[in-house]
Amino acid sequence: MTDISAINGYASSTANAADATKASQTLSADMNTFLTLLTTQLKYQDPLDPTDTSEFTSQLVQYSNVEQAIQTNQKLDSLIALNNNNLGAQAVSYIGKVAQVLGDVMPLENGQAQATYTLDKDVLSSTIMVKNSKGDIVYTETGNKISGTHTFKWDGKDKNGNQLEDGAYQILVNTTTAPGETAASVVTTILGKVTGVASDSKGVYIGLGDSVTANLSDILTIRDGDFFDKNKSSAEAEANASQTEANKTSTASIIDEVVDTVSDVAKAATVIL
Repeated sequence: MTDISAINGYASSTANAADATKASQTLSADMNTFLTLLTTQLKYQDPLDPTDTSEFTSQLVQYSNVEQAIQTNQKLDSLIALNNNNLGAQAVSYIGKVAQVLGDVMPLENGQAQATYTLDKDVLSSTIMVKNSKGDIVYTETGNKISGTHTFKWDGKDKNGNQLEDGAYQILVNTTTAPGETAASVVTTILGKVTGVASDSKGVYIGLGDSVTANLSDILTIRDGDFFDKNKSSAEAEANASQTEANKTSTASIIDEVVDTVSDVAKAATVIL
């Protein structure tokens, strides 16, 4: 997976703590300065015309509110960090399973990649394109025109039949609609085996294969780790069934031809006799 160093999360939390400490120190210095000024004014005030204390009281309340706000921010940062740690611990259980997440960058692993695309309406045509990390189109095929969710499976071969290296590839679906109609909305999801978990101050992430990272909040479904193997076995079984059916049809045709030939020979023999 794309490495997201845990140091990022640590550095961010450290930075937040440093900011909070700096704010507290600044507030403390300002408070000490204010108290020094207050006591000096009280010391030299005219007993016959004492200083109005309402302004002093208002400022003390403001200092108190600021101090409470700083402490609240510190506690919120602690809660967020704790929540991210809990999410990360839960996400560890996903390792080895297949996750379906919102996104358009899919991992190609061992010559297998799978994604889905959802059309919100029927279209005149749709084209599926696969791009490599450089943005080059390496594969295209005709997509489904009916509204709904459709599965896209790719064996990692380019348009010339060459096997491409494992890695991250982007899937794009272009559609055309009838003149005057609004463009169709396309939502893509990608599937990949979870290989790791990482976190930083912005959230928790999972690694899909060795090249794709997804946000934990984008996960839609979690499937068994042998999901791709089952799909491959099903596809092979369908191919074998089709081949078997074709062989049966071919054998039946040969038998029919033999029977016709034997029948013709028998008829010829009867005529001769």
